[in-house]
Amino acid sequence: MSNIADLIEEYILRRLAEQQTGQVELRRTDIADEISCAPSQISYVLNTRFTHDKGFAVESRRGLGGFIRIVRVPLQHIIYEEMLDKIDGDTEFVEIKAMVRYLIQQQMISAREGALVIQTANCAYETMNTADRVKLLKSLFITLAEFS
Repeated sequence: MSNIADLIEEYILRRLAEQQTGQVELRRTDIADEISCAPSQISYVLNTRFTHDKGFAVESRRGLGGFIRIVRVPLQHIIYEEMLDKIDGDTEFVEIKAMVRYLIQQQMISAREGALVIQTANCAYETMNTADRVKLLKSLFITLAEFS
């Protein structure tokens, strides 16, 4: 027999799968009544199994009229967000190359796109001040994310 956390997770995933939008809005009380569990158990599942790292965004509002909105975030978006967070004035060129290689390996960009980004980054490291270079690199990765 599954434990209560597994049942809650299965319920939420089933409801999410029923929606074509990739998001679902639920009420804690409805889930608790359906599964016969405490609302705190639902909160535990949301905090441990529906995290940003696992590809979900959760918005929760408690009280009367409260709801839980769960959105499936494409893994690509998470990867790009993490890369953007890593790009700052201390980011070295080898780190940018490693990010681009990862994107190519995961087939998120083509080898041609990767070569263009690497060449642009190389020029940026050779000719631009730190602030402008960071702005350009972030812009490149944002553009890649938007077209993925």
